[in-house]
Amino acid sequence: MTYSPALSSAFNNTKNRSTKLSPQSGMCSFCTEDCAGTCEIGLAAVLGAQAVYPTTTGSNQVASEKDYPIDYSHFNINGRVFGAVGANPTYDEANIFNVNLGQEFGKVHPVKLAMPVILPALIKMNWEDYFAGAAMAGVCCVIGEEARDKDPELQVKDGKVVHFPALKKMLDAFRKYDRGYGQIILQCDVEDDMLGVPEYAIKEHGAEAIEFKFGQSAKGTQPARRLKDIEEALKKHGMGILVHPDPSDPQVVKAYGEGVCPNFYSYGRLPLWDGEYLVSRIAELREMGAKNIYFKMAGYDTFDLEEVLRIGSKAGVDMITFDGAGGGSGYSPCKMMNEWALPTVVMENEICSIIQKMKKELLWIPAITVTGGFASEDQVFKALSYGDGDVTAIGICRAAMAAAMSGKKMGEMIKAGNVPDSLKQYGSTIEEIYGDLADLRSLYGKDANDFSPGAIGVFSYLNKIAFGLKHFAALNRKFDVSYLDKTDLIPLTREAKELIKGKWFE
Repeated sequence: MTYSPALSSAFNNTKNRSTKLSPQSGMCSFCTEDCAGTCEIGLAAVLGAQAVYPTTTGSNQVASEKDYPIDYSHFNINGRVFGAVGANPTYDEANIFNVNLGQEFGKVHPVKLAMPVILPALIKMNWEDYFAGAAMAGVCCVIGEEARDKDPELQVKDGKVVHFPALKKMLDAFRKYDRGYGQIILQCDVEDDMLGVPEYAIKEHGAEAIEFKFGQSAKGTQPARRLKDIEEALKKHGMGILVHPDPSDPQVVKAYGEGVCPNFYSYGRLPLWDGEYLVSRIAELREMGAKNIYFKMAGYDTFDLEEVLRIGSKAGVDMITFDGAGGGSGYSPCKMMNEWALPTVVMENEICSIIQKMKKELLWIPAITVTGGFASEDQVFKALSYGDGDVTAIGICRAAMAAAMSGKKMGEMIKAGNVPDSLKQYGSTIEEIYGDLADLRSLYGKDANDFSPGAIGVFSYLNKIAFGLKHFAALNRKFDVSYLDKTDLIPLTREAKELIKGKWFE
């Protein structure tokens, strides 16, 4: 059997012509000379290097299509009927409405979460409602790397960002609805850091939280973007961006004029930070006013996982988000989305093992978020339980953005009097159809009636996750998520049993 998809994908609208495939290669077993090239090989024959990346990105989001040999579905959720933990075992107290989902983390400046979820980094599509909905739900959210590229008014002088007004709008999307839970975080990659984005954000726009990005499950390297001409290449080069080939090289200029110059690509520098630099850099940012510092890490080699945890401990980082294979959101290499990184549950298992070792050394342990393919409450419950108390939150990225987009689109249709057939049974207005508006009014008053349907969509989706979590916790007679552990899981397969026993890498 094979776990990899065939040479057809939603990443680029390709498909195999035949239903008979060669499992190892992913090609049609019968390949004909008259084929118009409908598969990924045909696309590459035309687009060349560009075919490494999705052609369907932009206003869409894409994620892994690989069916991994182990994930959280390999575990069922346990259940109990006797006793109660975290509540008195009485009918009035031991019920789903008394399950505490709240979490708190932070070494110096505590951050409260209304539920054990964060919305990882994005700055595309309907980001306004993504951030607003996070504030309404009382969770953290992250502005994605290179957000500066979204601002047509961006100004860079002497290699440093000096004007980035769109950042205020991004931060304010959350701040407008901030109710004392969660936090909006600005993610910075190597380029952002070199351009001085963290200090600009803190000094000019009052940003309180910075996240340093090492990688994500779908993108362990930085993207290479083809540039249309030498003028665009020179503009990027002038901003300090790495451009290949160097458009300022006289030989390259000459080749371009003669029509024999290869394609220009901008390329984000790889995160090659070391612990010494990060410890001093983080101390510097805290002196400037940063309250909280985060890391974003992917399912790299197990040595690297431990190294990031130890650097985070030494630097007093507040939270580290680890992103496992199976996720994705945007402009990531197609095969990297499918074929790279530790599967999320395997990664979580290794992280928790490292944390146990660090605890014996009496080291500071940052709060841990695990993300990578989560979309429903059962998955969130399983990942929290697998963490044995060492995982503070679960990251829900693509699904939360889907809620932002769907909520907005359906709201527009309802306001236009074109109620989708699937929703007509619930009413004909936003007030009638959006079921959790009452919960929003209880938090914000009647002004909630004027909230964006997309933001309501994110809040409602996360409210569903929270409500479902409470059901599973009560099922196990645990009325605080801090009590969840591996005893709340039932391994169903040989792979799951080996993993939970710590034998996966043997």
